[in-house]
Amino acid sequence: MITLHAFANMFPGGIGETKDMRVQWALEEMGLPYQVRAWDYLGGETNGPAFAALSPFGQLPVLEHDGLVLSESAAILLHLAETSGRLIPADAHGREHVRQWCVAAMATVSPAVSMTAMVDAGFMGRDPAARDFLVGLVRRWFGGLEGRLGDHAWIAADDFTVADIVLAGVLREARDNELMEDFPAVRAFHDRAHARPAWRRTRELTAERMGVPLTDIA
Repeated sequence: MITLHAFANMFPGGIGETKDMRVQWALEEMGLPYQVRAWDYLGGETNGPAFAALSPFGQLPVLEHDGLVLSESAAILLHLAETSGRLIPADAHGREHVRQWCVAAMATVSPAVSMTAMVDAGFMGRDPAARDFLVGLVRRWFGGLEGRLGDHAWIAADDFTVADIVLAGVLREARDNELMEDFPAVRAFHDRAHARPAWRRTRELTAERMGVPLTDIA
């Protein structure tokens, strides 16, 4: 049995941005049976010993699958793909390309995108020079993505894979600023991924779980 440990609630600015949505998106794409254990984040439930036993950094999501307990969203997605044979190519080289792009999205692209968003939100001060530096990094990474996505619908393979879920999740943090303006293939990829029915279903399930209107999850 698969159990996804996810958020039961979140402060307003974080609704629709949590990484448990990436895992639920993958599960919906794969058509795997699963259940959700929702944790009262705002009530401090994830700060207790029960959750600490599941997650080394005290973070959601966590996946339980046939005795395995796994955290970190990209690791969870790769596990689900490799054990189900879904959203991952059958050949060894194709599987390694999926792994490469999952790591690239999380280790290369995500830090600069996330820190830019944090500067814009005022969490890291509002130093224009710091933002310029971060935007320069984002543009470098988006340039690499643009070259790849200019003649590929999906990032790692001809078909949609878990690498696309990871990358699309990272790009969501840049959807409301100017960062994708000069990268039409990156923007088109973001929009194409988020138009998939399984993502729409994930939004609906998340809104239901958190007790918020669907319009709160852009």
